[in-house]
Amino acid sequence: MRSMRTTIVIASSVLALTFTVSVQSTLAQSEMVDGQVTKVDEPAKKITLRHGPIKKFGMDEGHTMVFGVQDPAILKQVKAGDKVRFMPDRVNGQFVVTKIEKAG
Repeated sequence: MRSMRTTIVIASSVLALTFTVSVQSTLAQSEMVDGQVTKVDEPAKKITLRHGPIKKFGMDEGHTMVFGVQDPAILKQVKAGDKVRFMPDRVNGQFVVTKIEKAG
């Protein structure tokens, strides 16, 4: 009887952990923002993006903004005019792009 109870507890824990990871993955994807590159400034390590709302920063409307980049290699992946999906963040009070991919 005791081993059956232990098995049920373990199975429930695994199921809960799987659900949590799935939700976190979905939330991470939902943080991606649609945008379009208007300028890439490699020497300054900045990118200008016209983008839709960024709910996690309370931006309910789209803007055109200059972002820093967490990794300068990001800037080599895109050029002005590209439609993209990107992950914005705030680091030391500055808006930065931590991930970017061409929208396809």
